[in-house]
Amino acid sequence: MENEKDLVVFEDDKGNEITMEVIDYFFYEGEEYALLTDYDENNADCENCESSDCSACTQEIIIMKVVPVGDDEEEFIPVDEELGEKLVKLIEEGAFDDDDFEDDDE
Repeated sequence: MENEKDLVVFEDDKGNEITMEVIDYFFYEGEEYALLTDYDENNADCENCESSDCSACTQEIIIMKVVPVGDDEEEFIPVDEELGEKLVKLIEEGAFDDDDFEDDDE
């Protein structure tokens, strides 16, 4: 399905479930990373309308490292602040804009 969302469910320190949507995946220095944002079922159909009052368009983006942990499973690990800032800068500069997301080391 073309419009199927890539959703991941996390659990916080208090046992509350947090559903996040994977916006995109990319590779950096041989490692895979994901861009995630909070998933809001009420705004699930928003297509980046950029309205100032749309919570789906104004949500924070989180970068996590993707680590395979089995045949069909993966674990999402938060990146440290320094790496996160570096990746955000590269993303803002358009370093990962191409469709094939090739690793720079290849």
